[in-house]
Amino acid sequence: MLCSIYKSPKKEGTYLYIEKKDDFSKVPEALLQMFGRPVLVMTMSLAGKTLASVDIEKVQQSLIDDGFFLQLPPPPENLLESYKARKAARHAQ
Repeated sequence: MLCSIYKSPKKEGTYLYIEKKDDFSKVPEALLQMFGRPVLVMTMSLAGKTLASVDIEKVQQSLIDDGFFLQLPPPPENLLESYKARKAARHAQ
């Protein structure tokens, strides 16, 4: 399965995968407005590949079901919770 991957100029770390290069007909208009003018990153075959940040099977299924896949950046780290966990780990030793 081929797909084209675009990055958002408005939302850092946000990517849009579509089946055919420059064919955004299956992407909701509201999503495109929030995404901004898509910037092509690459076109690639998903067959036999792994992706660093997302499950390739989810991408493929979303492309089949919806005609697109939206990859969002991971949520920011909760620094307070990280601090508490480190502090608790030190006290447990």
